[in-house]
Formats: sequence, structure tokens, C-alpha cells
Amino acid sequence: MLAQIILPLNLKGTFTYRVSEELQAEIQIGMRVLAPFGGKKIYTGIVSEIHENEPETFIPKNLVGILDDVPILPKSQLDFWNWLSEYYLCNLGEIYRFAFPSSLKLESETYLKLKPNAAIDFETLDANEMYLIQALEVRQLVNLSDIEAFIPKKDIIKTINSLIDLQYIEIDEKIAEKYKAKEIAYLKIGERFLENSLLAKALSELSRAAKQKELFLLILSKQTENPNTPIRKSEIFAEGNFGSAQLKSLIDKGFVQEYYLKKDRLESYAGEIEDIEALSEAQKKAISEIDEAFETGKNVLLHGVTSSGKTHIYLEKIEESIAEGKNVLFLLPEISLTKQISRRLEKKYGKLLGFYHQKLTDFERVEVWKKIKNNELKILIGTRNALFLPFSNLGLIIVDEEHDSAYKPREVSPFFNAKDAALVLANFYGSKAILGSATPSVESFYASQKDKLKYVFLGERFGNVKLPEYELINLKEATDFKTISGNFSSKLIEEISKNLEEKNQTMILHNRRGYANVVECESCGYVTYCSNCDVVMTYHKFSNEMKCHYCGQRASKPAFCPKCHSQNLNARGVGVEQIYEEISKLFPAAQVDRMDVDSMRTKFAYEKLYEKIENRETDIIVGTQMISKGLDFDNIELIGIPKADQLVYVQDFRAEEKAFQLITQVAGRAGRISGNGKVLIQTFNPNHSVFQLIKENDVSKIYDYFLEERRKFNYPPFTKLILIELKHRKEDKVSRASQFLGSVLRKYLPELCVFGPEKSPIPRVNTLYQFQILLKLPRGKNYREFKNHVLKSLDEFAEITAYHSVKKSVFVDF
Repeated sequence: MLAQIILPLNLKGTFTYRVSEELQAEIQIGMRVLAPFGGKKIYTGIVSEIHENEPETFIPKNLVGILDDVPILPKSQLDFWNWLSEYYLCNLGEIYRFAFPSSLKLESETYLKLKPNAAIDFETLDANEMYLIQALEVRQLVNLSDIEAFIPKKDIIKTINSLIDLQYIEIDEKIAEKYKAKEIAYLKIGERFLENSLLAKALSELSRAAKQKELFLLILSKQTENPNTPIRKSEIFAEGNFGSAQLKSLIDKGFVQEYYLKKDRLESYAGEIEDIEALSEAQKKAISEIDEAFETGKNVLLHGVTSSGKTHIYLEKIEESIAEGKNVLFLLPEISLTKQISRRLEKKYGKLLGFYHQKLTDFERVEVWKKIKNNELKILIGTRNALFLPFSNLGLIIVDEEHDSAYKPREVSPFFNAKDAALVLANFYGSKAILGSATPSVESFYASQKDKLKYVFLGERFGNVKLPEYELINLKEATDFKTISGNFSSKLIEEISKNLEEKNQTMILHNRRGYANVVECESCGYVTYCSNCDVVMTYHKFSNEMKCHYCGQRASKPAFCPKCHSQNLNARGVGVEQIYEEISKLFPAAQVDRMDVDSMRTKFAYEKLYEKIENRETDIIVGTQMISKGLDFDNIELIGIPKADQLVYVQDFRAEEKAFQLITQVAGRAGRISGNGKVLIQTFNPNHSVFQLIKENDVSKIYDYFLEERRKFNYPPFTKLILIELKHRKEDKVSRASQFLGSVLRKYLPELCVFGPEKSPIPRVNTLYQFQILLKLPRGKNYREFKNHVLKSLDEFAEITAYHSVKKSVFVDF
């Protein structure tokens, strides 16, 4: 019997291993196994296939052992992994590394021991086998690190396998999992001292040790008051001025007992569970349309304007799914969005709700993993890595804010779009899926028009509250007529003042970090470049330093020009810190807060600001795109966008779509209760198509415009894009490698499908030079064939030894 094993390595395909007779009865697809790899290493692998097909070109190694009693990875998840690998041109090992918490991958510290009653024939052993047997006779247990001292690395696995085959040694189950359940220390009075006579004797013995007696009485009083409530050790130390020595003395004498109870690292909701308010007629109609779609086997695109009550619809469908005994996965693009949605779901479902995201510790992720595996959680709120949890009974997947680019980041491999992957996962589980957004992506809208998704539109706010009004402010006219102060027109300043007088809150959107884009010498034009990247460093005034937003490098702000020694330095460009400073000066009596990546770095910073906004302890919130996501407050009535042009003029074919989504999303924060929301957009080009369409707020016109632009220039959704990025420390090497790959691609693909290679928009990031090749491939039947040609080209590139050091990344549907 042989098995195909997925190893946590960024290598193509699976690896073939032989399954020994003693393991054949136990092994199943989806189990974790110990697999030798290379000279001495042993990895935790996943069984993906069991077969009898002997390889012709090599002799497979034996699996060392099996780590699970039952499969840890469901078949649906394994099918999902295989689809991801094929569609996104990534390796299964990459997916394995991303999907599994590292604590579920066991340590490679493998221990060996002699088999009981083994009749060893020393004359048949070679030198290495003899050394290992002798070491085990002396030390009983030996691990791989110990063996390296007396057996060459290249011979370790061979020697171990040989002795295992001879039935002389075996694996000792000391390959400890990194995960350990959290334990809390509790205290109680020794049982025998609860009798009155012995209690009096104990107090008498402690009469000379005042502190010990005081500690003993404190524990006794707590135990007497609440006999069914365990007494935490930490609580006792917090209440009195006691030392660990006094407690140890009581424990040694038997007066007090210390014991431990396992506890989840993640606190479960313990508040009251309450119902959600009744649905509106528009919501009921939307639910009816969703039900019809599900009956015909279609997934749904729920397009609901901001504050239309999409969450209420989600809750209704979640409740139906749970009533059917199914589990629900609720995906969000970022963990910051879980705050508000989790409150609503906790009030409804209490301890049936769990969370899974990158901010959890590895041990916390393992606890959620195990709860999902044991079906203890019915609803899971998570980011994109929650797609890989071992659901056994998944009935519904909800992807909220489906348009958000956080679902397909380019920083962490494997590179995939979680929104599209969720639809495929739903198919493998036979479950249903809802994609929801106030501003759906052009691709999702197009798919709904092609009847691949059922389009459900919620065009009114909950309670018939009016949508915010838009007003465009012409910055050119404001400049010409001198009705502008710094970055704010008189009109915007006047509206903010009016809003403050009415005791309402204001949001200001400026989607650029830092204080200024660049600090420039007025005498010679010198600017500070990052030493690792080909970008100018951004000035952050509040920390008084220059920062690179690509590699994270920091430097002090120069006091003088390093080139000409002039002190005439000027900060150019406008960042969110500058807007914050300006607003604070314009409205000194107002409480102004900032929300961006840099101000939200400290623990609970987001939660604290959230509470300030909710409690009306802040008047004006200045922020980047963070303020557009998921905030639902009653008192925000005005939105200001002082520099809207920078959202549109970006080197990205999706720039206009993203500008529309960001402006519409942040506008949706205003007037959610009163219906008096107002949005002021400052621009030098008020006649720009996007600004006019946003003002008109006609959904069909907006998406018709985007689709016509994409059709005209042959961009998605009318084509498929694949971006191949090559990186290396030496520019000439990566340039030659990209030219070679480009020539190979042109050998298999039509000339009009291959663009480049070209230097990336930022040629060097984090000391690596970057070149990229863009592939525009036709949709439909030929796409798979063209994609196979791409795979063939990448394989040919991988065969060139000289380019093995060139890092390659492939972004499908980027």
C-alpha cells in the first residue's frame, strides 16, 4: 500500500510513501502522519490519497507513524485544497502551511526506543545500526538531535527505517503537540479541615503565623459564602497582601489544596440572549427572493444600500440554518469589523458563536479549530483563513462586504480571492452562499447579470430613512475666489460648524497615511529615499520620523539636508495626520480623534475609539479607509472628503470602482437614523464621471459605466488576468529571468495575451528588484487550455538552475 502525502513545503505536488503493514489498518485519507524527507528531517504530513500504484523511477520511503485516531481534515476540505491549488497555481504545501495552526503541526523531536523483548541479532547490523541500538540500551529514549552526534545526517532516516523494519525499535509517542490547554489555578480548604474540631486545631496551629492565618480565613470565608463557586488563586492574591511563600506553606501543611481546571482562552458570551427586531417589508421581499434562489440551487448576491438592514437578513438565514442542524460561516474582510456584528450575533446566539482570525494567538486558533471539529460552535465569524476550518456540517456561508480588497491580499501566500473561494467551498459542502455588499464588485455584479448568481436588491434604508445627500465642491473655484483655508473650503468648514452646533458627529475621510508625502530640500531638491525600496519615505509628524510604508524602515526626520546642508526643508503633500492637525486648529473646542493604521496599533485602540464614538465623547473623526468599514452609529450626520481626486487618479484599472466603493461606503455612515446625512466632496474636477454618478446615485448607470469601460479596454470581467511577479536582489539577474519567462510564455500563448516583462510600478521593495508579466486570457472554454500553457511555461522556467534563486509569485484574478 502507498500513500500520497501533502508536506508543509512550498514544493509542487504530493509525495509518495509506502505504508507498512502495521499501519495499513489504521491509515485514512485526511489523517496526519510522520513522513521522512531528505537526509534526516521528519515532517507532519496529510494523507491525500491511498493507492497501490508502485512508482517506476524511485523506491518510496516508509511512513514513520500515524498521529490521529480519526481524520483531522474532512474530504470536502481536501477537495477544496486541490481546487485552490489548481485554480490559483499554488502548491498544496503552501495551502497546508496557511490552513493549519502551527500548533497542530507536531514538533519534529521524534523519540525512539527499543521494542520490548526484541531478539536482536547484532551480527547482521551495520555500524550505524549498532551505534543506535547501543545508545538505546544505555539511554532508553533517543531523539533525532541525539542521533546526529554519532550517525551521519544522510544516513539517519535510512538507519531508523532499517531497524523499524527489523522490529528492533519503535517510535515513542513523545512527539509532543505544541498546543496545551490553558489551565487556571484554584484554591480550596483541605477537606479534612472543614470539620469543626479540626478547623479549630488548624487555627490554633496558625496562631503564630498571622499572615498564613489571614490567608486561610479569607479562603475559608469565600468557600463558605459560595460553596459551588471555585476560588481563583489570582483573585486571592489580588484581594490581600499575601506572598507565594505563605500559600506554599499552607499547601505543604495540607490546610489548603491547589488544583487546576482547563479553560478556553477565548471568553464565551455570558450576557442575555435577545431577539432581533422585526423585518421590514423590503427585507421580507429580499428573503423571499433568496429562498427562491436557494431552492433552484443558486447562490445570492445581496446588494443592499448602506443601512438597509442586510445584517437582519443574514440573521434570519442564520437562524434557519441552525434550526436545520447546520453550521454557519460568516466571513468579514478585516477583524476590526467583527466588533459590531459580533455584538448583534452574541445577543442572538450566545455561546454558539466563535471567532477565527489572524489576531488570535496560535493556541486560541487551535481551540477554535477543535470546537469546530467537535461541532461545539454553530456560527463562526472569521476572516479569510476561516475557510480552512474542519466544518463537518456546513450549511451556509455569508461573505459580508464582498467587494473588499482584503479578501485577496498580495502579501501572504497562497494568493487567492476568499470571496470566490467561498462559493467553491459552499459547492463542495453542498451548502448555500450569500455575497453581501452596498457596493458589489463589478465582477460579482456582472456574474449576477449573467445569471451565475441571483441578484437581490435592497434599495431603501431600514425604516424608510433617506439616503445621504451629496454635494460637490469645486476646489478650483474655491482657490480662485479665495474661499479656502488650507485644505478646507469655506463651505465644508461652515457645514462642520453647523453640525457641531447641532451636537452631531462628523467624519473626515483622507486615505493617505502620515503627515506629508515627502520632506524636500528647498535649496537642492533632495528627498529622503528608503534604502531598501525605490520609494520616498513618508513623514509622520506625531512620531517625528520618516517611514517607508513598504518595508517598514524608519529614520529620524533630517534636521538639515544631507546633500547641501541647508536647513530649508519643506514637507510636501497631505497625509491624514495633517488633516487631523488642521481640523483640530479650525475647531479647537471640538474633541477630534484619528482612525488609521498608525493610531490603532495599541491593544484595544479600536475598541476604545469605537466606544468614544458610540458614547458621543468625540465630535470629529478623521481617518483613512478604516472609517468606511462597518461603523453603525446614530449621531454621525456629516461626511467630508477634502481631497477626493487622489482616490480616482491611481495607476489601477479598478481605481474608479474603488473610489466609488470607498466614497459610497463612508457616505453610508451618515444619517442612519435621522435621514439628514450629508456628504461634501471637494474636487478639482466635479464633472468627473465617477463623482457625477455617485451624486446621481443610480445603481444601474454606475455599473453600466464601469462595465462599458472594462469592455472597451478588455479588462475583467471580460477577460481573465494573471500577474507573474519575479524578485531578486540582483537587478540584472531578475531582468534576464523575466525576459526568459516572457519568451517561454510567448512560445505557448498568443502575442496579444502577454504583456511585459516590465519593471514593477515600484521597481525595488525590501531590497528585492521586481519585474512583472501580465497575462490577459480569454474567458470561457479556452481559458483552461491557456492556463495549462502557463503552467507548462512555469515548469520550463523552474528547470533552469540559474534562476532557482529568483522568487516567483503568481496572482490569478488579481
